[in-house]
Amino acid sequence: MRIAIYGAGSLGTILGAYLSEKGIAVDLISRNREHIRALQEKGAQIVGKRTATIPVTAMLPEDMQGAYDLIFLLTKQNENKLVASFLKPFLAEDGMLCTMQNGIPEPALMEILGAHRVCGCTIGWGATLIGSGVAALTSDEHTFSFNLGLPVPGREAMLENISSILSSMGNVTIEQNFMGARWSKLLINASFSGTATALGCTFGDVATNKQARRIAQSIIKECIDVAKASSLTLEPVQGKDIATLFDYTNTFKRWISFILIPFAIRKHRQLKPSMLQDIEKGKPCEVDAINGVLSEQGRKVGIPTPVNDQVVSLIHRIEAQELQPSMENLNEFKI
Repeated sequence: MRIAIYGAGSLGTILGAYLSEKGIAVDLISRNREHIRALQEKGAQIVGKRTATIPVTAMLPEDMQGAYDLIFLLTKQNENKLVASFLKPFLAEDGMLCTMQNGIPEPALMEILGAHRVCGCTIGWGATLIGSGVAALTSDEHTFSFNLGLPVPGREAMLENISSILSSMGNVTIEQNFMGARWSKLLINASFSGTATALGCTFGDVATNKQARRIAQSIIKECIDVAKASSLTLEPVQGKDIATLFDYTNTFKRWISFILIPFAIRKHRQLKPSMLQDIEKGKPCEVDAINGVLSEQGRKVGIPTPVNDQVVSLIHRIEAQELQPSMENLNEFKI
């Protein structure tokens, strides 16, 4: 198969490096010229939980040629329609675009590429781009996991092929209830990425600070309630049943949920949200495609999401430079 990773930033660089190391030919593609130059000249430099330099094939979008059987999409969702339109000529007629983005990106991509040429994948690990050609792996290698699924049935054989490719790096689960898996990942991103972005910190900092942890816990509960009202069954994440562990209907269960959070996140303590990385670079972030999706769906099914709404508002104020990402923003929350 001819494979590309489009949007080879932090996660894409790590993914491309691991696949390349296993002898799987893959093109890493990014609009970041300095990053691509460094990848071409020095290879992908991995730091953090692992230290390695791995030769990769990298190029700019304008250097793409021919058709790809499989494109892993890791760009920000802000420009999904433009990106999908650009990639359409480079996707083989029977090819597949596998979106590894957060939120619920599949419907918009399917409108442009076709219902049977899009699948989704959630990623259970994190990375941070710390320099041109240098990506920090912020999760332990044994947490490497991928959850694959089809928005509509019909391309199961292709999904098996993608699973075989990704299994060279980590554990792969093909989800029958893919939207349930999407919402499980949305729960983690909305609660921890959203909170950490507003506070300018890591997942571990959110879990350690009791006030920040309370914010994340409240968003977890809001997401579970919205999923229930939407007739969605949340899928387990790395073998853990989120709904059973973190839902609560009384004070005791709420206390247990609160106590469990640091243990649930301990393997990803160093993870710095991509939304926060974007803000630090002066770029618009994906808050509307992540936390915004939760708020929007809550309104549709009549479930209030007041704490999540506050995160959305705070991050927009940060983007407008009215505030800075800081723990001082804890004072802005009303719970």
